[in-house]
Amino acid sequence: MTKKTQLPSDKIFQEMRCAVAAIEDKKGESIRVLDVRGKSTITDYLILATGTSNPHVKALKIALDAALKAAEVQLIGQDRELGSGWLVVDAFDFMIHLQTEEMRQFYRLDQLWKDAPEVTL
Repeated sequence: MTKKTQLPSDKIFQEMRCAVAAIEDKKGESIRVLDVRGKSTITDYLILATGTSNPHVKALKIALDAALKAAEVQLIGQDRELGSGWLVVDAFDFMIHLQTEEMRQFYRLDQLWKDAPEVTL
């Protein structure tokens, strides 16, 4: 089995599931997990999610921060600038992009990574 077709390790899988659950709990929309191994030099997986407004994206980020901290997920970087319509959390093996619908349509990360297989958690 090549690296591209392998599932994430149990640890990464659980960390991503924790992130997705926090986003789902706050009613994040259009959540997708993409396997970008071999396509990206900065991470292995992307989690994309949409908030209905800047306050909703902020609420998603607050819930995500609390869940990742409780799960002791090590972060290497994150946006602290709220109100931009796009927040990024970098957990090294995966990155989380929280965007308003307008930002998601404008930057089209889904289209940029259209060749990346979707991961079901």
